[in-house]
Amino acid sequence: MIIGITGGTGCGKTTLLNLIADMGGLIIDCDAVYHRLLRTDAAMLAAIDAAFPGTVVSGELDRKALGRIVFADKDALLSLNAITHSAVKAEVLHLLSPMPALAAIDAIGLFEGGLAELCDVTVAVTAPAEIRVQRLMARDGISEEYARSRIAAQKSDAYFASLCSHVLQNCGTQAEFREKCLAFLQGLDIIKP
Repeated sequence: MIIGITGGTGCGKTTLLNLIADMGGLIIDCDAVYHRLLRTDAAMLAAIDAAFPGTVVSGELDRKALGRIVFADKDALLSLNAITHSAVKAEVLHLLSPMPALAAIDAIGLFEGGLAELCDVTVAVTAPAEIRVQRLMARDGISEEYARSRIAAQKSDAYFASLCSHVLQNCGTQAEFREKCLAFLQGLDIIKP
């Protein structure tokens, strides 16, 4: 079974991912895949350089230069996403071969990147913004203002919930959310009660 997991930063996706990993499931963190590809995928970098000349220097992405372009132009960001989503999906397919008995794909762009179609089940992990702000400040050592700006830059919980087959809301303690995740996995017959 492949479970697609999505949701904004600070919602608690890691709790669910850790439980799946504890059961021997393969965990694919698409953010980590993307950052690895930036270092190792010459074809992806060449495509980025062709679309955005001058953003790849000596084989390395100049993230600030690329950011200045794509965050000021919605069409440019869509072009970049088309390049990177394709490369990430190809790598995810490689990682899923041979097909494991259990896997989780963690991707904020689960649907935009075409990864949801690989999944048997999709789940949105959501949490109230105020709780997320506090978690981000504690986890990442960032200011409240920066935590709020990171959350504001992402899609809403309602967006993720509207696309997924399941929603897990994380508004209590970590132990309470862990129990909710266990119940979810039991409901999928992944673990027995």
